[in-house]
Parts: sequence; structure tokens; C-alpha cells
Amino acid sequence: MSYATLADRNRIQDEMPWEARDLPSTTWSMLESTARAHAERPATTFQLQSGPDDPAETLTWAELRARVAQAANLFRSLGVGENDVVAFVLPNATETVLTYLGGSVAGIVNPINPLLEPEHIAAILRQTNAKVVVTLRAFPQTDVAQKTAEAVAMAPNVETVLEVDLRRYLTGAKRLLVPLIRPKNKVAHKARVRDFNAELARQKTDLTFADSTGDRVAALFHTGGTTGMPKVAQHRYSGIIYNAWLGSRLLFTAEDVQICPLPLFHVFATIVSLGASLGSGAHIVLPTPQGYRGAGVFDNFWKLVERYRVTFMITVPTAISALMQRKVDADISSLKLAFCGSAPLPLELYKRFEAAAGVTICEGYGLTEATCLVSINPPDGEKKVGSIGLPFPYTDVRILKHTPEGPQECPTDSVGEICIDSPGVFPGSTYTEVDKNHDLFHHDRYLRTGDLGRIDADGYLWITGRAKDLIIRGGHNIDPAEIEEALAAHKDIAFVGAIGQPDAFAGELPCAYVELCEGATATSEDLMAHAAETVHERAARPKYIEILDELPKTAVGKIFKPDLRKRAIRRVYDAALAEAGHPVHVAEVIEDPKRGLVARLARDGEVDEARVATTLGEFTRPWEWAG
Repeated sequence: MSYATLADRNRIQDEMPWEARDLPSTTWSMLESTARAHAERPATTFQLQSGPDDPAETLTWAELRARVAQAANLFRSLGVGENDVVAFVLPNATETVLTYLGGSVAGIVNPINPLLEPEHIAAILRQTNAKVVVTLRAFPQTDVAQKTAEAVAMAPNVETVLEVDLRRYLTGAKRLLVPLIRPKNKVAHKARVRDFNAELARQKTDLTFADSTGDRVAALFHTGGTTGMPKVAQHRYSGIIYNAWLGSRLLFTAEDVQICPLPLFHVFATIVSLGASLGSGAHIVLPTPQGYRGAGVFDNFWKLVERYRVTFMITVPTAISALMQRKVDADISSLKLAFCGSAPLPLELYKRFEAAAGVTICEGYGLTEATCLVSINPPDGEKKVGSIGLPFPYTDVRILKHTPEGPQECPTDSVGEICIDSPGVFPGSTYTEVDKNHDLFHHDRYLRTGDLGRIDADGYLWITGRAKDLIIRGGHNIDPAEIEEALAAHKDIAFVGAIGQPDAFAGELPCAYVELCEGATATSEDLMAHAAETVHERAARPKYIEILDELPKTAVGKIFKPDLRKRAIRRVYDAALAEAGHPVHVAEVIEDPKRGLVARLARDGEVDEARVATTLGEFTRPWEWAG
């Protein structure tokens, strides 16, 4: 059956209740089923470097099953039971796949972003009570091992650290050079340290323990980007299997090859992309440890598509923009579709990609709290550019709005909060911290996403902003998406992030930070003039536009607005202090878990603190003295 319309979606859903479908119930049973059906077909490929002729490691489904069994057995031998946590702080590699899958078979797996600071990694390790951590052995040009060692020293619950040595992927002189330039870990901790692959090799290639007999929490994913105090979401087998089934039923077959240069600590890469392969038998290619961030990946991307005869690419808007600044220099006739998530895709970028690559982009939507997938522009149907498509089968999306009488459903095309119920939603227990689950559901069923949106007459879902991302100017709500869409239409702009900057009169005023396309010559004045013409709501027109060499982004390509807000606070407060004649400047802007972003002030001379308090008292954003 094709998947083209809302009627197709409903027909699939009407075949039978979700609970009646005869599907695997655990990660291991799903992997066993796929390995039996496609034993000798390629399952995963990883290459350390991005060249189209560079060495690569490929595991068949039979080999993957055997290696995952070894990983699960290893974790069990280290005392990991069904309720114990295996964390990993790793870039992409074959070992990352084995740890993710083996960790969810033996216990609960907890992927952690290697870009986090040691304090935040440690906070997650303590929150999840991780017993085992898998990370890199110290390796040139990466500080993952050093940061993890610092984190483990602050997380006494960690008993064992298993190290992965990327040297095994090197050949020739590079392999010989690593021991001579390998950096040292300066921080000591009390956990025992073992070599991951050496310990793996000692394990049997079949499970030495009984697989789980029912549904349970199998994965913990943190949310919150690269700063702040991340929350930890719980994923059950049922939600993981649901996402894998969607990939198999609607997108992939065993004949497909997907390229996924996204980090395996994120749900898009693991739950969606790897999960879809587990459900369908499709081959998944992981180029370089850093994915899209890896050296030469963008320059070699189309050649890698040709090398592996890729049929489906997993991408994000930032990656599409970078690819569109390079020629399509290879035979990519095998490519059928691109699945783009993480952030809305500007219309002009969508058009440029389709014209250059000859490939349709399916925009989709998901979130960590729902075990990811929520909706997609149907592969065989109309792609409404800018929308996030039709809800997947068995996903119930409601647009709800707070009223004095309680939450009420919004009419068609009316904006409210996007709220969802699906097999991936864990009512009442979304986060590990009980307090984080308060007020997270409407009617004790519908997960509140924090995204503002609407559903049109054809059933397509549109995101219009974030409930907590609104710019509030003198009590007037402004959707940043309106500003971003208007500026993104300018030919010189690659990316734009609109936020509210502090204002002594209005509370907030809209401002925007932009990243230009390579070779572009537009000035801030040019962009202000463009905004005056294209942002139709006068109150929403930016009062300030700054061009940055590169906008801050998360590892999966989202514009990281907390960094933009910090930049704006520093700029506005410094200007106010200077205008009032205070010998004071903003030393830093920190994120306080209770107060949010806080400006910390430093003295440049003798200061009248009472007058400083009067000056900054005109703003609503908190501040404090640095010392």
C-alpha cells in the first residue's frame, strides 16, 4: 500500500489495533528476526575518514547479531541487569552501534552527547545512576576521553569504564603514529578501566541470559542541547519497536541503503534511522565519527552516495544548506528520497535542493519525549513545503489551548499547542525526574510538546513556533518563525535565528542573527531594509540584525537559541551600562537552573552599585556580580 494521503494513513491504522500487531517485543527479538531474514546482507557500514575510497567496516546482519550478543553478554558480566544503565559518550563508530543495541538488550542504554561539558555529562551519569560507561580511549584531535574521565570522577556510581580505541580503524603510518602522539588523561577516577574490544572478544556470540519477557524501559535520552541542565527521557521497547515498524512499513525494504551522518547519541539517528534498518533490513552507512561535522564529509558526500548506491539520505536543514554550496559531482541516480528533520526547512533551500539533486525532501517531525516520530510529508503524496506532514498511523495529534475551563481543542487552522498520543508516549513517566512530568500532559494522555502549531483542512500539521520561544513585546506575542521565514527568503542568507532581546520599555524586542551563504555580500543595513519590506507585522520587525560567521548549532543542526540569547543580553546590558557611565561590563551570561539566563557583571573601576542596580532594574532579566 502506498502512503500518500490521510486516507492511506487511516486505512493502515484501521487494519487492526496497534496492540494486535504481531511484532517483536524487544530489541533483541527484532534484531534476531531481521538477522534470520537477511543474514548475509549488509547491515551497518562505518568509515573513519570521508574519502570515497577510504577503508570501511561493514557488518552483515548475521555478524551484527553476533556482535550485539557479545556486547549484551559483556554488560551482563559487569553486573548490568534489566534496571541498570549502560551509558556511552562516543562519536559514531561500529562500537557505538554495538553499545546502543547491546546496552538496551542487557539493561537500559543511555547515549550522551560528547559535546557536553564534563559537569553536564556527570550530572546525567548521576541522574541515570549509570553503572558502566563506554567511551573513547584518548585519541589525537578529540577530547572525548578526557572529558569523560572528568565526568566519571564526579559520578561515583560508575563502576566500569570501557574504552574504544579508534586506532584500529587506521592503517599504515597513521596507525603507527598514534601511540607516539596519544594524549594523556590527567584526571583520575575510581572506576575500573577495560578495553571494549578485548572484553567483547571474550564473550559468546549468543545471548547467555534470557531476553526480557515484556515491555520495559530500554533507553534514556537527554534533551536540552549543549548547555543547561538536560532532562532525561525514558523510552520503552514498545516505543522503539513502533518507530522501527514505521520505517519498515512506510519507507524502507531490505534493498534500501540509507546514509546517516547524524550523531548516534540523538533519537533521529538511533531510534529513527538505525531503528528503521532494524525493522526493515535496510543497510545503514555512517560516514566518519563526527558525521556531517567530519572532515571532508560535505565535499565527499555525493561520492559516498555513489559508492554505496544510497537510496535514502537522513539530513537536517544546516546540512542541506552546506551541500547546496557544493556541486553534485557524482552519480546519485540511486537516491530516491531525503528525510529532513530537526528544524523547519526554508522554502528557497527546499527548491534549490530539489533542483540540484533531483530528489524530493520529506520533512518530518518528532521529539525525544515521544520516542521520536510524530509525522511526515507522505513519501508518495503531496509535500506541503513548510509543513511537517501527516501524523503517522497510531499517532493521535491534537491542537489544544488553555482556557479557564481547561484544555480545549482548536478548530481547523487555529493555532494552539501540539499535543500527541502514540505508542511512543509514556504517560506520567516521560522524564526520569518525577517533578519534570508535572503539567506535561493534557487529559492525562496527550503529551504537551511545547510547540505551537495548527492542522489544516487536509490533515497536515504545521509548526508555527514554540510556546516558550515567543517574543513578548509589551504583552504582544510575536512568533519568531514569522521573522525567520521573511529573512530566510533573502538570497544571501543561509540561516537565521530570531529571538527577543531585553528592552527596558517593552520587555523584549525582536532581533535576529544570521549566517550568510558563502560569498554573500549583504550587510546588516541591507537585511534591515529587507525585513522592513517582508515582515508584515510592524511589531515583529527586528530592531537589530547581526551577521555572524556561523550561527551556533546543536549536533543535529538546530539553531541553538540559548547562545543567541546570551549574546543579546550581553550586548544590550553592556550598552545600557556604558550609556549610564558605569565602569562595568557583562563578564558572562550563565544558565541558572532556577532563574534561567543570568548576566554576571565585572567591575572595571570604582562602582556605585546602587546606581548599577537602578540601571539594570529597568530590565526583567536577572543579573549578579561575578565577584
